[in-house]
Amino acid sequence: MIVPPFFTRQRWLAGVVLWGGLAGATAPAVSAPAPSSTPTAPSDGGAVVVTADRLSVQTLIDRKVYTIAADLQSITGTVADVLQAVPSIELDIDGNLSLRGDSNVTVLVDGRPVASLAGSSAADALAQIPAQEIERIEVITNPPAQFKAEGTAGIINIVTKKARKDGHTGSVQANVGNAHRWNTSANGSVTQGRWSVAGSASFREDVRERIAADNRTLLVPQTGALVQNASSLDETMRRQLPSLRGTVDFTIDRQHKLSLTATRAERQGRRFFDQYNVTGSGADPSSDTLRHSDGLEWSIDTSQTLSYEQTFARPEEKLTGSIGRTAFHEREGYLYTNTDLLSPAPATHDTLDIGQDKIVYLANLDYVLPFSGHRKFKAGYALEDNHDGSDNAGDNQDPVTGGLVSNPLITNHFRYRQTVHAVYGTLEAPIGQWTLLGGLRLEHTAVDISPYDSSPPVSFGYARPYPSLHLERPLSDAATLSLSASRRVSRPDGYALDPHVDRQDVHNLRAGNPLLRPQDTKSFEIAYAVDHRGSSYSLTGYWRDTHDSYTGITIPLDAQTTLTTLTNLPHSRSGGMEFTANGHLLPRLGYNLSGNAFYNEIDATALGFAGLKSTTGVNAKLSLDFKATTTDTTQIALSRRDRFLTPQGYYAAVMQVNFGYRHTFSKELAAVVTVTDLFNQQNWKRYVETPELTDVYNRHAVGRVAYVGFVYTIGAPKKSRGSGFDYDTGGG
Repeated sequence: MIVPPFFTRQRWLAGVVLWGGLAGATAPAVSAPAPSSTPTAPSDGGAVVVTADRLSVQTLIDRKVYTIAADLQSITGTVADVLQAVPSIELDIDGNLSLRGDSNVTVLVDGRPVASLAGSSAADALAQIPAQEIERIEVITNPPAQFKAEGTAGIINIVTKKARKDGHTGSVQANVGNAHRWNTSANGSVTQGRWSVAGSASFREDVRERIAADNRTLLVPQTGALVQNASSLDETMRRQLPSLRGTVDFTIDRQHKLSLTATRAERQGRRFFDQYNVTGSGADPSSDTLRHSDGLEWSIDTSQTLSYEQTFARPEEKLTGSIGRTAFHEREGYLYTNTDLLSPAPATHDTLDIGQDKIVYLANLDYVLPFSGHRKFKAGYALEDNHDGSDNAGDNQDPVTGGLVSNPLITNHFRYRQTVHAVYGTLEAPIGQWTLLGGLRLEHTAVDISPYDSSPPVSFGYARPYPSLHLERPLSDAATLSLSASRRVSRPDGYALDPHVDRQDVHNLRAGNPLLRPQDTKSFEIAYAVDHRGSSYSLTGYWRDTHDSYTGITIPLDAQTTLTTLTNLPHSRSGGMEFTANGHLLPRLGYNLSGNAFYNEIDATALGFAGLKSTTGVNAKLSLDFKATTTDTTQIALSRRDRFLTPQGYYAAVMQVNFGYRHTFSKELAAVVTVTDLFNQQNWKRYVETPELTDVYNRHAVGRVAYVGFVYTIGAPKKSRGSGFDYDTGGG
């Protein structure tokens, strides 16, 4: 059983003192906007600004920017909670992210990768970052060449709050929730002369319960008999989530600036479940078992970045560079008790220890050169060096001696390294009534895989170009037309390539696929946006053509066990029409409406499935903000994700309703109440229908999450006039 360091709260606090409080965020690649209810448009041409009560939205030539300060979930919740309100973004019951239905999304923090936000750890990491640390969310569905080409769905850039230029600010808050949940946080910034310091600290006690039910019917090829199997699982997770973030900026002179940033976030707690499984008819089952798990889990996520910025005599000419390291380490240990309900024999025991390590080294150098006539050239170099490793071990009870012996089926050590070198160039220039932003990114990828078994190590490399193009034209003072196209890639990470079978759930196994190829996508968009008299409307048509897309397939191993793994689909297409509307229905009632009417087509004939499959559906979000008085605000938000197609079946639709209320006592003090999943509707259903297997898997997040809290603000800054946004994000 693994017992990680600093596993008690007291020992973690002692570690914080020794650490000296130097932890902080990844280096800021984007300057935070002034805390204004209406963002000021940047120098980029054609920006459309929308002001709403819940989300303020800004449409730029290459992205949409959502300022989340008005969302009450941002006070009590995490980044995962506020992402639920952002158009185009969907999260499933486990917190896994997708953008317009594609889960191959690159998540950046301040324009830079974070180790924990890639692969299997991303969902937990998003549920750990306090939302009160976030300034805005940038959704970039066709990223320009200055961003990494990874992520066929696009990029979600999480921009954190930075130090202000007007003295000192800060806030403290505490929230108490149901089911023994609570969280507290504090943040502040000080600017004195050439120095600016900003930091935050938070602690969250979280409890989650999930119930799963799996009913499957298997056709045995040898006999033609149908075998039925039913299992249920009741899982509870109790976690403590402390985190620290800090940034130090030093202005050397008018042209030179240094920044040092770092973060530290930890997760620790218990995770236990009871799993009941029966095979055969209810009256005369051939197998009837109960499996109990009691486990400990721990992870730590850190990052450090040093960045440099130099400006020149020519306005907007700038050179930026950074070096950094981000690391994620996770340890889990489980003790299982197995009871055969059909046999009087005593229960047996086995153990499972899981270790995962991700370390990423980053370097960026970016140069911006403006020309006359509102033209701008950008060029840069980026290095991303990923080191992934997993170490698993387990013991089974010997039926003769009763002692624990090593299980070779569980023992596994897997090493994966991926290095990407990239150079890029972009040009932004007016062409008649149009504004053009075109670019080309060249990436060289080198991969080294070291499996545990006798298989030899594998090494290979490849280079590919990734062009992008954005065009924008104002049709009137209120309307804008834009077009964009890009080529993107999604490379499998170490977790997806590791062929080791994960036996944490003995009836639903999973494994990676070392033969996975990178997914290649060509994406096209056309958009029309209107901002008129305080209301906003937009309509975006999009089309994606994808080769070698990832998909999960479920394979029956026996009457009680299935194995889910990943494979490549030869070809798939998806498209749709995305719409948003934003404004006021009544003077005190504001609304945000967004949706995505989509079409999805997959060709799975090469995998042995019949012909082309296609589906249509509508994902929708609606939020209402009612200001009963100048001090009272009520919010309610509904989101619905339609069913989604797979080669073997589909995922059913999911709906969620959130509620929030805020009362402001003074400009310094406010109280807030939030409820997530008001009607307890978080059900995730997967249907598999093949000639050999019919499987209905349903997982339900038990109980709504409610919080009551207070926020006290110190030295609130005045609204800035015209400071604008700085969107010159580094090479990503």
